[in-house]
Amino acid sequence: MSAGGGVEDSGESEDVSVPNNIDLMAIPQLCFPGGLQVTNEQRDEQFHFLVFTDVFGNKTNGVVMQCYRPILEGTSVNHTGAGSSKFSKLFSAYSVCVISKYPYFTALKDCLSCLSIQLRTCCLSDMEEKVKEFAAKLTLVPIPPPGQLHVMFTLRPLTIVLPSQEDKDHPPIDLDLHLPFLCFRPQHLLQVISCLLQEQRVVLLSANWARLTLVAECLMHFIQPLSWQQPYVPVLSRGMLDFLMAPTAFLMGCHLSHFEEIASETDGLIIVNIDKGSVSTSCSKTFDLPDIPPAAADCFAQRYFVCQSLQIHFDLDQCHHASSSDINEQRTQRRAWQHNLNLDIQRVTLELIVNIFRFCVCHLNYEHRVFNSEEFLKQRKPTEKPFYKTVLETHIFHSFLKDRLNRKMDNFARMELNTRSEMQKPTHRPTMEIQACRRSSITERKMTKRLGISLPNLGEDQTISFQRHSLPTRIVTSEPGESRVKHVHVISIYVEYIQRHPPSSPLSLFVPYARARAESKDMKLLCRFYYLRGFINTLCSRRLDALSDFQNLYKTDTLIFPTQLVTWLVDSLHQDERQQADRRPELQRLILRVKTENEKPLVQQDDHVKKFVFPTQKLPQQEFVRCVQECGIVKDVATIRRLFEALADGDPKQVGHYLFRDFYKVWRETEAEAQDVNLPADVIHHLDNSECVYKLSTCVKTSHGVGKIAMTQKRLFLLTDGRPGYLEITKFRDIKDVKIASTPLPLVRIPSLRIQNFGRAEVFEANLKAETELWSLMVKEMWGGRKMADQHKDPQYMTQALKNVLLMDAVTRCLQAQRSITAVSKLAYFDRIRHEGLTLHKTTSETLKHKINPSLDLAEPQTVHVLLYTPGTGCKGEMNPKLWVALSGGKVVVFDAASWSMLQGSIQVGSSQLNCMLGMVQEQVWIGSQDSVIYIIDIQSMSCNKQLTEHRHEVTGLTVNTGDQQNSQQAYSCSSDGAILQWDSASLEVKRQFYFKCDRLSSIQIHDGALWCCKYTVHLKSSFYMCLFQLGQLWMGCAKSGELCVWQTNNHYHPHKRISLPGSAGVSCMIRVKNQVLVGGHCDGGLKGQVLVLDPESHTVTKELQAHSDTIQALCSAEDRYVLSGSAYRDGKIAIWKVE
Repeated sequence: MSAGGGVEDSGESEDVSVPNNIDLMAIPQLCFPGGLQVTNEQRDEQFHFLVFTDVFGNKTNGVVMQCYRPILEGTSVNHTGAGSSKFSKLFSAYSVCVISKYPYFTALKDCLSCLSIQLRTCCLSDMEEKVKEFAAKLTLVPIPPPGQLHVMFTLRPLTIVLPSQEDKDHPPIDLDLHLPFLCFRPQHLLQVISCLLQEQRVVLLSANWARLTLVAECLMHFIQPLSWQQPYVPVLSRGMLDFLMAPTAFLMGCHLSHFEEIASETDGLIIVNIDKGSVSTSCSKTFDLPDIPPAAADCFAQRYFVCQSLQIHFDLDQCHHASSSDINEQRTQRRAWQHNLNLDIQRVTLELIVNIFRFCVCHLNYEHRVFNSEEFLKQRKPTEKPFYKTVLETHIFHSFLKDRLNRKMDNFARMELNTRSEMQKPTHRPTMEIQACRRSSITERKMTKRLGISLPNLGEDQTISFQRHSLPTRIVTSEPGESRVKHVHVISIYVEYIQRHPPSSPLSLFVPYARARAESKDMKLLCRFYYLRGFINTLCSRRLDALSDFQNLYKTDTLIFPTQLVTWLVDSLHQDERQQADRRPELQRLILRVKTENEKPLVQQDDHVKKFVFPTQKLPQQEFVRCVQECGIVKDVATIRRLFEALADGDPKQVGHYLFRDFYKVWRETEAEAQDVNLPADVIHHLDNSECVYKLSTCVKTSHGVGKIAMTQKRLFLLTDGRPGYLEITKFRDIKDVKIASTPLPLVRIPSLRIQNFGRAEVFEANLKAETELWSLMVKEMWGGRKMADQHKDPQYMTQALKNVLLMDAVTRCLQAQRSITAVSKLAYFDRIRHEGLTLHKTTSETLKHKINPSLDLAEPQTVHVLLYTPGTGCKGEMNPKLWVALSGGKVVVFDAASWSMLQGSIQVGSSQLNCMLGMVQEQVWIGSQDSVIYIIDIQSMSCNKQLTEHRHEVTGLTVNTGDQQNSQQAYSCSSDGAILQWDSASLEVKRQFYFKCDRLSSIQIHDGALWCCKYTVHLKSSFYMCLFQLGQLWMGCAKSGELCVWQTNNHYHPHKRISLPGSAGVSCMIRVKNQVLVGGHCDGGLKGQVLVLDPESHTVTKELQAHSDTIQALCSAEDRYVLSGSAYRDGKIAIWKVE
């Protein structure tokens, strides 16, 4: 494109590429939005900014510099020759527009400022060449990859910085985010944000064209992670004002001079005057849109004034510093100040969005991608409902829900999780501490708002403890000092060097690159050097070098891997380049991977969002399970199936849709009633902080007086009538017997409930009348759940029993009396187990310390394939030990091994089964997968962004030489085809590779300086498992045999001894801890799992431990203090055993 805006035919073909989503016809209007002007005086350069949006929502950005040049000066002569007259010089505006895919507004403005210096002194004939040279330089500057590495380059006289993106989902921020704070008071800024969240027709007005786009872009950042889905045109020229007649929602901007025209002729517009800081509506003097919820708005207003104290004026903040004599030094100081201020403002606005939408997360069903909007609105305050009713119907909120249902771990998710108060955690009923706080606060006493949320996954956080005398609040804030400023690296790009040297010259662009590779251990920084060098190599047509650089990203950071560019490079390789690539193994693997990915059928990601709707016809079991999960009652499939049996009727069994609606209504009513339970302070004093009242009877006569029986998750107590008092009936673990009796009265016998306790002679009796049978079943279920929880050291059994009790109560209330008790009895799961006498053996009970459930957030249990324990660190960033659990489908769940609590949701590591894990000294976890990739998780960041792709087949084993301190960084991996690779774990490079010929290589171990390999034998159709000792023995077990073979390591031909395993049908894993051997497998004649403890000297079984209901799949040791066993999917739990 020529400087004049046209394309010239110079006789030579030029490769001029214009983005296909840019309307070239509109650019002249937008470059001169106020019209082309001719003036009689020279004016300074003026800048404004553009954003182009295509029909798919893709944005392209532009920066316009408007200059003036003389067009006419001289004298005129009369045609009669009578005389002449002199007229003044005239100046005409012309514009230079730079278009970029990235919103580098400040950087491109600086670039154009440098260009303007050259254009002032050059003649008109040289102007086009100057612009072409300027454009050529810009095209040579690579965009920095996401992360903390910025790119710096020089266009005389300025040094210009391109900031990087925080991550690939967010654009770089290259503008001053505090501008709206200078223009608006907090209530007006909140009104503008409210209008955007409700998708109104918003028009920005200003007398300064540049302010329109800058303020609009700031607003787009303020509402993140919500993304504006409607038309977005921050600058409208005079000829584009008809766009404001569009019936849909939009965000547009135009000159302040059109205010009267817009306000009088267009209805339903929200007019935002940036210059005055006001918000109004067209054809109306009042602003009557619903406001942002008051609690979130008040918090933001406080933060707004905090921002005022953050020194949002640069001169005020820097007035105590010495004046800088170097303009670039001053600009560097200004950039650093602005960067820190932007971080603070991002935190404040993100906190606002989190406080507005944090409760939406509680009403999502991830399995079926359902948002229960009806229940969400029911739990909002009356003053908040108008706002949420509008927002819930918008496209912007719908897109936000998609990200939440995809479990996107973005800044919103992290802040929501980190600032979640105890009251916002899913306790589902007001605890005693919350009730105490209610009584200590007048505000809380007056609140009628239901504090709980829906009951699914009840009791996942039963061990919550509160600090006494602390008032729970719905809006959680963080202090300004908590925002951590990330260290930023800047790399210089020498544009002139690239321009002067031909493409075949060596590229020494990155001065710090070689030094960084040799000295820096920061892999994140190193991978960004690879990224930038790969782009420069691509620019210089060095395709193989570019592919080699991008291949290295697998080992450093896969999150910034440029998939589309690599695919294009592979497709564009010439024949000689292809032959060279075939001689380089790393490029061979990359090309093969690209081809494999391209050949895979495109799988459309399921990103729909459904609202929960009641069924309109009878429900078979499968549909019933789906509906119960969608409406958020229960998630566990086994529990829902028992509920189906309780409610189903007819043949085939189905649940009527009217009955389902009634059950749902009763469930929500019981939940609401629980929120209204207010206990006296004297009663609260007797209960634990975490206890909640889940069931309260009517007023009944008991052996201890008249009152109401209350049930918590730990006990039964009597809330005495008259002056309310507390009388403990029993703790569930103290119950000896529960019976139904009858109390003889004149002319009638009234059924009563009798409870007998251990250590207490008297029997408690309550005349519960019609409720007797229900209370009997509920108390027995809680009693059975308590016994199971104590025996198995598994608190989740108590949680499950409590779910069953609540379901019993709801089923009784929605069914007819004659049918309800029979139906309720089908939900009594733990009472049935108690009668069957399924108790643990004494040895098992004494050795078992605790049980945890890695499938807690899933609908059904998953197989525990691999377990890994990593010790904590005692350095500055102290970190607790962790337990890593590999589940089916590439899921990895992490537990804090100090408290055995789950740290976060599952980390997705590919989609295939995971076979092995290994902890490395570099705070990394290596995971071998069936898809032939070794995935690397960073222990501190809990992120998986590195991959080792050298294997061609399923990775089956990982090991490290822990005994050799000199080679502690050397790791070994093996794959099913017999390939064994030796790695340098620091550089992630392959040092050696060799092959072991076998049908299938299943595992490897290092012992006494030798690498031992274990293989799968085809004719036996079974895998072997081995365990090596320093006693010169090799222990091996078979998956289909109930015996172990012990070999002498110096005699490989005949087994030294065979050890018979009593009751064992096969060995699935084996581990050595201290002077014991633990063998995991399953029992003979069933799938019940067992762990056998053997003495390596006497070769005898010393203990038989059975606490799993399915085969043991994995064993690991926790610093020789505990052994952990994980089982298959019918059980899916992890048992923690004490080691003697």
